[in-house]
Amino acid sequence: MPWEQAQAELEALDLGDGLPLVPPTLARYDAMVAGRGAPDQSFGHLMPLMGELTLEAVAYNCILAGCRPEELPVVLTAAEACIEDSFNLLGVLSTTGTPAVAVCVHGSVIDALGMNAGGNLLGPGNRANACIGRAVSLVMRNVAGARAGVADMATMGQPGKYTFCFAEGRHPGFPSLPERRGFGREESCVTVLGVSGTDEVLPRSGGDSPESVLQPVAAAMNSAIDVTSLTRKPDRNEQVFLMPPEMADVLANGGWDLARVQDYLFNSRRPYAYDGENDLDDRPLAPAPEDIHPIVTGGVGVKMTHLPLWSGGTRTVTRAVREL
Repeated sequence: MPWEQAQAELEALDLGDGLPLVPPTLARYDAMVAGRGAPDQSFGHLMPLMGELTLEAVAYNCILAGCRPEELPVVLTAAEACIEDSFNLLGVLSTTGTPAVAVCVHGSVIDALGMNAGGNLLGPGNRANACIGRAVSLVMRNVAGARAGVADMATMGQPGKYTFCFAEGRHPGFPSLPERRGFGREESCVTVLGVSGTDEVLPRSGGDSPESVLQPVAAAMNSAIDVTSLTRKPDRNEQVFLMPPEMADVLANGGWDLARVQDYLFNSRRPYAYDGENDLDDRPLAPAPEDIHPIVTGGVGVKMTHLPLWSGGTRTVTRAVREL
């Protein structure tokens, strides 16, 4: 079938995200599922529309997104992690807000797949990052049913809904996110996050002390709480920020370990006083210090990124990459 005809038919079936799709030929499908078990094996159901998460469904969307066969386990693991109640997939996918399902990959699988944990890791240029994130987004659309105006009711949406996937770096001064959750340092894992966007954060005075690095991060977290519905929610969200190696070096060289960073930020709530507002929400920035997650990754430079989680309520979920 000619490329143009394949694109037209896939578009008519409403299977895409607006970008060109890789035609799902039988040869590509056979290569994607080869040796991976029963194609109709079910791994659960994805809200909002309770689509069944099967190996063949994930494989089909991996093909559309341009994934290689070895990336399918990462996509499946990410999609399966979204089923966990605490992630609140129904809310993340059907809200009028802006969240996207973001995927953070950890451990030895990063090198095996050639993923980017360096400069511009949230931007274009790396095929694995882009295609894995896109495949997860297509699963949310084609299996979970998150199509605009059907189950996805976002007022604005965000570009991260096309693809939002990055890899965690390594730093001797800070354990990886999976390590904090009981996994091995090099164990291949995936974390899903319901992220409302990205905020660029610069250290004060060039970041010459731990406090100058973390004070602007705290300001970003405070701002996200004040401008969303989090001040009216009974529970705080976790807090996530990406920190380049240079900033992690400043913290480590200053004698600050993970626990000290978490405690400092936990106690840095500074509520903004709106005109006429009497009841200021001065609860800490997260439910507990260990719910603050600095992730060391990125390239050269001092600029950090705050990833505010959806204010409707969601928790990050980490899973070991499923063996198929």
